[in-house]
Amino acid sequence: MSSSKITVAGVRSQVQSVLDHCNDPSHKRNFVETVELQISLKNYDPQRDKRFSGTITLPHVARPNMTVCVLADQFDLDRAKHTGLPSMSVEDLTKLNKNKKLVKKLAKKYHAFVCSETLLAKIPRLLGPGLSKAGKFPTKIGHADDLNAVLVQVRSTIKFQMRKDTCLGVVVGNVGMTQEELTSNILLAINYLVSLLKKGYQNVGGLVIKSTMSPPKRIL
Repeated sequence: MSSSKITVAGVRSQVQSVLDHCNDPSHKRNFVETVELQISLKNYDPQRDKRFSGTITLPHVARPNMTVCVLADQFDLDRAKHTGLPSMSVEDLTKLNKNKKLVKKLAKKYHAFVCSETLLAKIPRLLGPGLSKAGKFPTKIGHADDLNAVLVQVRSTIKFQMRKDTCLGVVVGNVGMTQEELTSNILLAINYLVSLLKKGYQNVGGLVIKSTMSPPKRIL
């Protein structure tokens, strides 16, 4: 199976179908639906083949409403407070006492975490492996970094992780985006996924896009 079966025009057309469905007054929701790329793999044995994992930053923010918590030193605590972001100090993290249930609860509470560069190395000692196990190990932020730019990066970054199943799903955008923005996010996500696969497109059984409430649209 070659990449020639996926065309920009074909993806663009299916993206428009999803957007048309969501913008139809009879289908209007009182929330912004996310758009997911769903992948089924073939000729891939999760038990025997090497499990892959990788992250990529998309050209457009995929999840603008993603909740992000700042694990912060005093400098970044002040910045987070000024920006209206949830944050936790070293003292707050120490109070969790590496309690697995409490760390798991913290990991579930937020979609992602950013962490002051001065604290990053201490996170495993303060929290144990909980955030890593949840696939939410924090993104580093330095004092010289623009906090808003880091948030944009985090909300634009997606992760492919092969587990025990041969079906994957990643959020690549939302229905508030334009057709072109969604199309470019989807194409980059597909190309990156294929680069992670042992046999490239020969490992791709099917590709589907759908919004939270729309019917699926096949692009491969």
